[in-house]
Amino acid sequence: MAQITAALVKQLRDQSGAGMMDCKKALTETDGDVDAAVDWLRKNGLAAAAKKSGRVASEGLVAIATAGNKGAVVEVNSETDFVSRNEQFQSFVSSVAQQAMTVGGDIEALASADFPGEDGSVADALTKRIATIGENMSLRRTASLEVSEGVVAAYIHNQTAPGLGKIAVLVALESSGDSSKLEAFGKQVAMHVAAANPQALDRDSVDVTALEREKEVLSDQARASGKPEEIIEKMLVGRLRKYYEEVCLLEQGYVIDGENSVGKAVELFAKDLGAPVKLTGFVRYQLGEGIEKKEEDFAAEVAATLGN
Repeated sequence: MAQITAALVKQLRDQSGAGMMDCKKALTETDGDVDAAVDWLRKNGLAAAAKKSGRVASEGLVAIATAGNKGAVVEVNSETDFVSRNEQFQSFVSSVAQQAMTVGGDIEALASADFPGEDGSVADALTKRIATIGENMSLRRTASLEVSEGVVAAYIHNQTAPGLGKIAVLVALESSGDSSKLEAFGKQVAMHVAAANPQALDRDSVDVTALEREKEVLSDQARASGKPEEIIEKMLVGRLRKYYEEVCLLEQGYVIDGENSVGKAVELFAKDLGAPVKLTGFVRYQLGEGIEKKEEDFAAEVAATLGN
C-alpha cells in the first residue's frame, strides 16, 4: 500500500478543495492515486461540497423535537432562505432534531451520530445534501433539556413546517401534575420566551461578567447626577432590580396576562394544578443570531460570474 504523505494530502486538497481528513481518507481508499482520489471525493459528494464551503450560511432553520420529559433544539444553516422551504432540507433538519435528543447538547456527538435511514453519520448526510441541493450548509449548534418528572414544552415562531421555523423555544417544567396541563402552560411560557428574549432563568443564572459591566455603567450614571454616595447606593439597588426584571425570565412581566411576573404565573398555575411546579430551564434559538453575514460587492460578484 502506498504511503500517504502530507505532501500527497496537500496536493489532493489543492486539486479538489476538500478537507484534509476527507483527502486522507480518499487517498487511503485509492492507494495513493490522486486522480482516483479526486473521483472518489466527487462520487461521495465531498469535492462538490468543498467548493461551496467558503460561502456564508446564515439562513436555514431551527428545529425542535420533544418526547415527554425531554426535548432538543438544533440550528442548521444554509446560504439562502429559499432552501428553508426545500422539503428535502426540512426533512433533514427534522431528522437531525430527533437525533439531537440522544446526544445531550453535544454538537460534535450529534455530527458523529448515525443518520436515520442512511449509512453514515449526520455529518455525512449533511455533506450529501450540500452536493444535491447546491448550497453550503452547516450544523451550527444544539441544546437539550430534561426533567426527572414533568414535561419539556416547545414553541416555534414563524413556523415553516411542523417543528421548524425561525425561533425555537424549549421550556422545562418539573412537576408531578397532569402532563397535558403542564404542556399547555409550558407552551405559553415558551411563547413568552420567544417574545421577551430573557438572558437568564433567575438572578443566580445571570452571567457574572455581564452583571459587573451593568453595575459599572449604572454606578457611573448615578454618580454623574452628583448625588451623595449613600443615595447612589440606593439608586443602584433600584436600577439593578429593573435590570433583573428585564433579563431574568422568572422576574419578567408575563406577556400572556400582562399582570404578573413569570415566576408569579408559575405559582398561580401550580395552585390551580394542585401540585408543585418548578420552571427549571429554557432554551431560545433564533436563526442566524451571532452570525456575521458576508457583505458582497454586487459588481464584483457579476464580474466573477462572467469570468472577468
